[in-house]
Amino acid sequence: MSEELEGQISGEKQTLDIKKLLKSVLAFKSSDLHLVVGSEPQIRIDKELRALNLPVLDANDIEEMAYSLIEDKQKKDFEENNELDFSFELKNIGRFRANYYRTIGGIACAFRMIPLEIPTLDEYGNPTVFKELVKKEKGLILVTGPTGSGKSTTLASMLNEINMTERRHIITIEDPVEFVHKNNKSLFSQRDVGSNTKSFAAALKYSLRQDPDIILIGEMRDAETIGAALTAAETGHLVFGTLHTNSAPGTINRIIDVFDGEEQAQIRAQLASSLVAVISQTLIPRIGSGKVATQEILITNPAIQNQIREDKVHQIYSQMQLNQQETKMTTQTQQLIEYMQKNIISKENAIKNSNRPEELMKMIDNL
Repeated sequence: MSEELEGQISGEKQTLDIKKLLKSVLAFKSSDLHLVVGSEPQIRIDKELRALNLPVLDANDIEEMAYSLIEDKQKKDFEENNELDFSFELKNIGRFRANYYRTIGGIACAFRMIPLEIPTLDEYGNPTVFKELVKKEKGLILVTGPTGSGKSTTLASMLNEINMTERRHIITIEDPVEFVHKNNKSLFSQRDVGSNTKSFAAALKYSLRQDPDIILIGEMRDAETIGAALTAAETGHLVFGTLHTNSAPGTINRIIDVFDGEEQAQIRAQLASSLVAVISQTLIPRIGSGKVATQEILITNPAIQNQIREDKVHQIYSQMQLNQQETKMTTQTQQLIEYMQKNIISKENAIKNSNRPEELMKMIDNL
């Protein structure tokens, strides 16, 4: 791998070109590129970082490459805040999400590769229930998981399904915009926080006056944004959002805990009436190569609505395990066991990525 890269990129620092570097690492189907002072460029393949056989970068190398991709306004923002999030597209290469930040050595950069072609739900082997969820007229659908768990890809696939089958106005609010959708049957209005709107909360407030059918919120970060999302879901809109939570019941607790004590009863009532589903996702290395998504799926029903309303979220996990053929719910543990039995993932990686390792190990022992 490194020999091929050396053939594509000159080893001389003065000729190291960020665009050629991004093009080359994309060819190896890596998910991320990291530039850090004191290290050669590194890429992530199947969750593991791999150093490229290229010169070690110094502060000037990275600054020159980083600033070649941004405009003066972005440069000013970065120099004022020491952080910068943005996305960009390089013609004939691909689309990328970037984050610039400062370390004790100088500027550092992280680039995430974003496919230009948006995958369908079938291409990624998603459960058939996802096609039923996207046909909902209103409510809140959350896709959650840690950074790098494929949340954006799953959401893009769900919106793509709507775009192919429904005539809807879809507003996306992201920081930054990742997947760029082309209008097919649906009409997309995609907004970049910072460039096109001041904040998630502001964009959500005004979105209700923009005649949307569907709203995607790139990240539900604070009480104001979550409150606005719940209101939109209650008032006849289908709302998609993300949180950095590791389980479906944990997502519900996280939303409630964002609010002050006196507000929590109202939030529980709103959440009980508006929540449609929580998909909690993790990417796990496949045996051989590649990654596979495990998806814990919660779909609300009257029993779960009552548990949310009555502050009995701790009982939801047990509810998810009942009548699953009928409810179409599943737990992460069940998916891990299924993938192990099909020899898709190893026992070691299943346990390492499990939200409930004790439960998983007990089930493994009983196989």
